[in-house]
Amino acid sequence: MLSPTSSHGRGQRRSTNMPLIEVHLIEKVFSPEQKRQIIQKLTDAMVTIEGENMRGVTWVKISEVASGDWGIGGKPLTTEAVKELAAGRHAA
Repeated sequence: MLSPTSSHGRGQRRSTNMPLIEVHLIEKVFSPEQKRQIIQKLTDAMVTIEGENMRGVTWVKISEVASGDWGIGGKPLTTEAVKELAAGRHAA
């Protein structure tokens, strides 16, 4: 669905890719409104680069990862740690 193909010339197939932006977030960090803004602003960024005709075919997929199931520097990252970082405090 994201990569429809069509025939061109001597039986060759060409892929037409639609932009798909995947965002992975730690669960329960961003509100539904913030996720809506992420979708809108990433779409706007793609349109700035590719042109307004791409707006209707730009996909943004947000996937949430369970707290502690994402590791950085060999340590699991939790929802609480991300919220501490966002507040400008050092996460434990």
